[in-house]
Amino acid sequence: MNSENNKSTRYTASDALMTGLQEAGVSHIFGNLGSDHADIIESLAKAAANGTPMPKVVLCPHEGVALAAAHGYAQVSGKTQAVFVHVDVGTQNLGGGISNAYHGRVPVFVFAGLTPYTIEGELPGSRNRSATYLQDVPDQGGIVRQYVKWDYSIRTGKNVKQLVQRAIQIAESDPKGPVYLTGAREVLAEESVATPLPPEKWRPIEPAALRAESVTEIIGALMHAERPLLITSYSGRNTACVAELVRFCERLAIPVVEERPIHMNFPADHPLHLGYLAAPYVADADVIVVLDCDVPWIPSSKQIPQEGCKIFFIDIDPLKDSIPLWYMPSERFFRADSATALGQMNSHLDSVAPMDPVKHGQRRERAMEKHSELRNAWSKKARAPLDGVITPDWVTACLREEIDANTILINESVTSATAIFQNLPRTKPGTFFGSGGSSLGWGGGAALGSKLAAPDRDVVCFTGDGAFFLGNPSSVYWASRRYDAPFLTIVFNNQGWNATQENFKRLHPNGGAGTLGDCVSLSPSADFAEIAAAAGGALARTVERADELPAALVEAMRAVRKGRSAVVDIRMAKI
Repeated sequence: MNSENNKSTRYTASDALMTGLQEAGVSHIFGNLGSDHADIIESLAKAAANGTPMPKVVLCPHEGVALAAAHGYAQVSGKTQAVFVHVDVGTQNLGGGISNAYHGRVPVFVFAGLTPYTIEGELPGSRNRSATYLQDVPDQGGIVRQYVKWDYSIRTGKNVKQLVQRAIQIAESDPKGPVYLTGAREVLAEESVATPLPPEKWRPIEPAALRAESVTEIIGALMHAERPLLITSYSGRNTACVAELVRFCERLAIPVVEERPIHMNFPADHPLHLGYLAAPYVADADVIVVLDCDVPWIPSSKQIPQEGCKIFFIDIDPLKDSIPLWYMPSERFFRADSATALGQMNSHLDSVAPMDPVKHGQRRERAMEKHSELRNAWSKKARAPLDGVITPDWVTACLREEIDANTILINESVTSATAIFQNLPRTKPGTFFGSGGSSLGWGGGAALGSKLAAPDRDVVCFTGDGAFFLGNPSSVYWASRRYDAPFLTIVFNNQGWNATQENFKRLHPNGGAGTLGDCVSLSPSADFAEIAAAAGGALARTVERADELPAALVEAMRAVRKGRSAVVDIRMAKI
């Protein structure tokens, strides 16, 4: 009895890990735990018995869903969340999600166990199953090292809290991103020290600013420009940036393009908003400011900046040095926080004479005309199809009637994304998110995490049939029901890999017609809605005709608001 009491009162490395996360502001652990987490489970049990606050564990039966959920939660909340996975095999199951978090610059703390490093019972936690031999790999961190900002292994129980704070400080410093920490069972069972560690001493690095002369140079070029343009994709990651960007662009009458956005960056209803594709404008511009955008245009296309165009690249990651082959020749490259840089430029404008009012009026008038022209064209595409075949534009036009400005949209659509951008305009910061990466299967988990971060707001996830397969939907909707996190999923189902088909036709317009279907077709279609119903009790609806769609969406949103996830499988024209 005394030995059991001593065991329960020992402060271990696992206790330090968990309290360290709590003190660092991590509210949730999304995980799929394994035999290497026994002492962590014990730490949680002790904390529950003692009433000690700890991050809430959200069990996700697949590691990819856990990472996507942490990714979504961090985007909405702005705070790092944790993912706990099992040794090498659990780490591998994170899959492309770790690439999404890295390229999306999202702070996630990933912890994985290591196989025990003793064999004959020398220490508590020593190997006791055959699987622990098979999970002993030469370099477990190497599985994810290309996609994390930092990786390390706990080597002693004495400094675990310092490692936690170090990891989160790195994760939350721009450019933000995932970090990876490992620990074997023996070290997790070690006795540790419950030393207070004030998190305010481990803040992320301060936002970078522009030099004063750089501010003057950029403003001067924009003042004298005839056809300026600003392109952004993820400046809205900091919601405070949106108001600064609006103020800046209004004062200089600079039109804005959100190039394939992964955040809401600029109000879509603003007359200076020129849509979501920069290509039609870059060749005509004489000054371009690229603000937080990885690929503002495609250099191999004909729609590129003209010779003599001044380009200023302002980004938290202007070199993109994690992308070996990348270049966008520019007048200047600035490593700066977008909100800070815009604040500096707005302050500079406060101290100088305003730009010529005639030029300002001309610029604004041109942008307003194009803004109106675009919206009229988009509106025509969004009309009810006369042939009854459902289009992405009709789907999003119908859904617009069922959501509001606070609804969070999770976009994992690829070839249908343009309809989402155009027909569901976002006007409030923090209401639109993409993964930032290129690995599909993210949307369902991200919607789950987003709903947990914002339980009072509606969440809608857009995905394709191919991405739905990749998202481990049984895990997603099971967790949605268990943790009372309902959301609506729209499946754009064209029964195939449309992006693959489109790219093939660009490269081989006259080839492969006889065999292309075998490579891209996903027909016959799976019953996606019923998968979600079976796994998590979701409302399941399959819609095949355009006139059936409005009622199905009304029913689906009603179910979500009553606490039940819904999946609407929308059968469009086959590719």
